[in-house]
Amino acid sequence: MAIRKVVERQTGVALWRQIADRIRLAISNGDYDAAGMVPPETVLAGEFGVNRHTVRSALAALAEEGLVRAVQGRGTMIERKERVSYPISRRTRFSQGLGRQVKEIGTRLLGHAELRASGEIATSLGIAPGDPVIELRTVSSGDGRPLSVSASYYPAARFPRMAEAFEQLHSVTKAFAAHGLDDYVRVSTEIVARHADGDELSKLKLSAGAIVLETHSINADLDGKPVEYSRSCFAADRMKLKIET
Repeated sequence: MAIRKVVERQTGVALWRQIADRIRLAISNGDYDAAGMVPPETVLAGEFGVNRHTVRSALAALAEEGLVRAVQGRGTMIERKERVSYPISRRTRFSQGLGRQVKEIGTRLLGHAELRASGEIATSLGIAPGDPVIELRTVSSGDGRPLSVSASYYPAARFPRMAEAFEQLHSVTKAFAAHGLDDYVRVSTEIVARHADGDELSKLKLSAGAIVLETHSINADLDGKPVEYSRSCFAADRMKLKIET
């Protein structure tokens, strides 16, 4: 079923950005699959009640994301890049979750620091506010496309060499094992959808107005003691989160 072509004026959100969001959703829903093309600018302008320049700005933003491509003499073609399904289950692991959907998987460390735990981080990790934690900031990719950015926190008393271990092993699971933790499980995951901020747009190589799925998650050891608290943002047009029980 095609989405309703409605844009709201005087909301503080640019019209072209609203239109880009709706076209992105229509592509995700398969509304244009039969033709493999986005409708002509004149048609979209009529459906949304805007001028062609506004539609052109929306399509240019989607082209920057790699979602569509202008073809001389034909119109705007949809670049068929299937979204990667990422299962969230009792044992959630990034590389295993992506499986055979992508050929190359990588997680790059953007930075790390030892911080004093704020209230939110302390509560999530079951430690006292002000206790030291190790922060890792990472970006994860599949086949060269950035898929997510994360800020993750670990109790420094238990994982004092977390940053060094991750830099060497390129894996949270292996870094945990280097500290004597051989298994851990997902305790909770909260998910919200929102527009990406400037930093996320840059790191995920998205255009203004792109949607991200933000997750707040807690992992614990098999005794139920929290070992990791993460805030992650997934590019919604590249990833879909699948809750498994």
